[in-house]
Amino acid sequence: MRTSFLAAMSALTVLGLSACSEKAADNLENAGSAIGNDVSNTMDQAGARIDRGLDRADNAINEGSDRVGAAMDNASRDAEREAREAKRDVGAAMERAGNDMRKD
Repeated sequence: MRTSFLAAMSALTVLGLSACSEKAADNLENAGSAIGNDVSNTMDQAGARIDRGLDRADNAINEGSDRVGAAMDNASRDAEREAREAKRDVGAAMERAGNDMRKD
């Protein structure tokens, strides 16, 4: 009887350990899945932040390029205007010099 009792207790212990082991394995699997999901979500968020940062950098570069282009256009127009004015000034000075030479 004692042997049967020990055998029954051993069987219950093995079944109990088996059930605990299965539950622990399920918990471990669930924890692993949760960690994997967290890592995946974090990577997705990091990728989105990097994309937004690159978009802002691209916009800043484009705006800077547009400003440089506009400044160059303005400088070119200013240089052309100054050249026309200088040409008129030289022409007027030559005309005055010619008139002065006729008077002498």
